[in-house]
Amino acid sequence: MNIILVSGKLAKAKTFNLGLPQFALLGFAAMVTVMVLAAALNYLIVRFAAELNIPYLQTILLSAQHEQNEKTQSYLRENLNAMAVRLGQMQAQLVRLETVGERLAKLAGFKPQDLVFSELPARGGAVSSLPPQDLSLGDFTRQLDTLMRQLDDRGDKLGILESLFTFDSAKKKLIPTMLPVEGGWYSSNYGWRIDPFTGQRAFHEGIDFMSEAGTMIRAAAGGVVIFSNLHPQYGNMLEIDHGNGYITRYAHASKRMVRVGDVVLRGAKIGEVGSTGRATGTHLHFEVRERGTTVNPAQFLRLPR
Repeated sequence: MNIILVSGKLAKAKTFNLGLPQFALLGFAAMVTVMVLAAALNYLIVRFAAELNIPYLQTILLSAQHEQNEKTQSYLRENLNAMAVRLGQMQAQLVRLETVGERLAKLAGFKPQDLVFSELPARGGAVSSLPPQDLSLGDFTRQLDTLMRQLDDRGDKLGILESLFTFDSAKKKLIPTMLPVEGGWYSSNYGWRIDPFTGQRAFHEGIDFMSEAGTMIRAAAGGVVIFSNLHPQYGNMLEIDHGNGYITRYAHASKRMVRVGDVVLRGAKIGEVGSTGRATGTHLHFEVRERGTTVNPAQFLRLPR
């Protein structure tokens, strides 16, 4: 397309050639101008809608505000629901930690009043000289995530610690530390002595507790009964395997109250004191064997004086 400009001020007419690129540029400029004008008009309408008091414009404005409020409320509800789920998980973790803490306190020998897990720890301090800062939703969410990870980490570590304490406690219960008779006193030590029958020097493989006939014999530790029968020298004899290399032997009983294969707990009644077998009187012969070799029971027991 050719455009010719004719003017009295011009010496001669000017001719402009408009091709496809020029038309595209003019169209783009016109479109941008329309968009800018539309945006400006929309801003003015929204900005001054309340002052213009035009019902139609006020209706559009209220509808837009209502839609924005609904989006905001929906966003807040979603965040509150997510935080409520996190809060429930943290409460469950705290209950677990409280239970584990109480069990650990008992295993460690603390009194219940020494560690009160149901009460918040006391805190305080002076007002800071720095200005306080409000937590944003993002800051609060990040701190909640950090606290959740810390709770999981502490819970796992306390669980491992409880397992170790429990294992150690169970292991101690399998070591023969409890006196097998109550109120008795020992009449013969472990080691070399003069044999009461031959008068010769002989090795005594246990400790003799002198006690009245019928006195209850108790398991010095928990374990499994591996022998319950009459022995030619020990008379009525019992042996308990404690599963950690230790076996205890109870001899000269007048009565056996457990059978082979029975599982007994520490302090369980297993027989009664007597004088069966090779014995000069009523007493309990007590031995501790470690991996088949006799050891001095005095290193485990707190003997009466």
